[in-house]
Amino acid sequence: MVTNKAVDILLVEDNPTDAELTLRVLNKHNLANSVEWVKDGAAALDFLFRRGDYAARKNSIPRVVLLDLRLPKVDGLEVLKQMRANEQTRLIPVVVMTSSKEERDVVASYQLGANSFVSKPIGFEEFARTVAELGLYWMLVNRAALATE
Repeated sequence: MVTNKAVDILLVEDNPTDAELTLRVLNKHNLANSVEWVKDGAAALDFLFRRGDYAARKNSIPRVVLLDLRLPKVDGLEVLKQMRANEQTRLIPVVVMTSSKEERDVVASYQLGANSFVSKPIGFEEFARTVAELGLYWMLVNRAALATE
């Protein structure tokens, strides 16, 4: 999939139910105009570094990455590690949004440079509220360190 639109939010989520709910909530709050959803860590890295299926995409960076940890192909911690090691992606805000509540995942995420760690709520209403609050904060309140193109 090659996209040449500017992307504000990169959603890295392998669970289709969680991804669809996230997209629905962002759309409801008018924050989903430019969301790219990828289903595994390898696709996330390809998107961010413009390689593979994304080699021809416009050279712009997302304003925020919503990153699951338990991903096929490449796990979320490795995605975060590679992002922080690269000059072009180092300052992109990353919100780890995962079902994990394990302290080791929280610590590892922050050690690798996550900007936020959110355990996905189980209930629909709480999940929707959490995604809405995240979207509103990262898209409307937070000031990004890098200008997007």
